[in-house]
Amino acid sequence: MTARIYVPAKNAMQSGKGNSQRWLLEFEPGEPRSVEPLMGYTSSGDMPSQIRLFFDTKDEAVAYAVRYGIAYRVEEPKPEDRKVVIYSDNFKTSRIGQWTH
Repeated sequence: MTARIYVPAKNAMQSGKGNSQRWLLEFEPGEPRSVEPLMGYTSSGDMPSQIRLFFDTKDEAVAYAVRYGIAYRVEEPKPEDRKVVIYSDNFKTSRIGQWTH
């Protein structure tokens, strides 16, 4: 049973960085999900895949995995290369360029 330690991506529906600052320890699925034939529900007997533990730092998450003998892999966050765009910059007096509308 291997755990994955990573920083989750920010929610695409929000502009803030809500839960994207903390590190998450999440277990990989140990067995595939099965479909219940009568109702069509998906289920699994794999309890650890339902556990999600949040930590403030990567070191805390790694220390937890080492303390309890959990095999883990760390996925470093990708650097954010997006330029910050501010709406009020459209109306600056020092703006270079013509209005297009």
